[in-house]
Amino acid sequence: MILLAYLAVGALAGLIAGMLGLGGGVVIVPALALAFPLLGIPADVLMHLAIGTSLAVIVPTSMSSSYAHYRRGAVDAPLLRLMLPGLLTGAVLGGLLADTLPSDLLKRVFGAFVLAVSIQIFFNATAPGRRPLPRAAGLMVTSTVIGTASTLLGIGGGSLTVPFLTYCQVDMRRAVATSSACGLVLGVAGAATFLWAGRDHPGLPPGAWGYVYWPAFIGIAVASVATAPLGARLAHSLPVILLKRVFAVLLASAGIRLLGF
Repeated sequence: MILLAYLAVGALAGLIAGMLGLGGGVVIVPALALAFPLLGIPADVLMHLAIGTSLAVIVPTSMSSSYAHYRRGAVDAPLLRLMLPGLLTGAVLGGLLADTLPSDLLKRVFGAFVLAVSIQIFFNATAPGRRPLPRAAGLMVTSTVIGTASTLLGIGGGSLTVPFLTYCQVDMRRAVATSSACGLVLGVAGAATFLWAGRDHPGLPPGAWGYVYWPAFIGIAVASVATAPLGARLAHSLPVILLKRVFAVLLASAGIRLLGF
């Protein structure tokens, strides 16, 4: 049953990664946070393992979805190159910061953050198209903030990258595609940092290496890679407003659940 649950979570995460430019963390993190207590995983490492495992899953998921977007010519490669240094810096900072925070606080921070973002996106509180993209220095600062927050929460960056890019006059589908590529960068750097930060923690359960729980990673990754290309195809056929609404509702449901409501 646990394996089937991992496969189901992975399938949904892959669809989200391809369709909305997320790494699937909005599904993976809360799902693992709810499942891990049933496996007897200690509370003090529960959220760290959920986030670290989510970041590890983001690697193959984002690789699959971003390649599908790339084949359609939707990934903005010059923009991605400008954001790359900040994303890498932020990913390392976010992973090291997460290691210092208690698991329960991480859970509540994750819930509050995604709930706030979902409300903003659903009601279009920050209207896109207000200003052009910042120059290289501005992109460096912004991408560092995105990388830090995203890795801290294990969400792959889509909940920040997509609104930021659309606000800066980037077409929604191009923003989603580029966000998928950003998620790959964040997944690699973030997962590596979580592996290193948790390498000597005494409370790790069997099957964990650092803050990554490999049985969950395998089940979720297999299913998510299979469904990510389907999500990418849907992103190019569904109306933009529907993409935004689905994005917002998924974020809200995850946030409310983690806040305990």
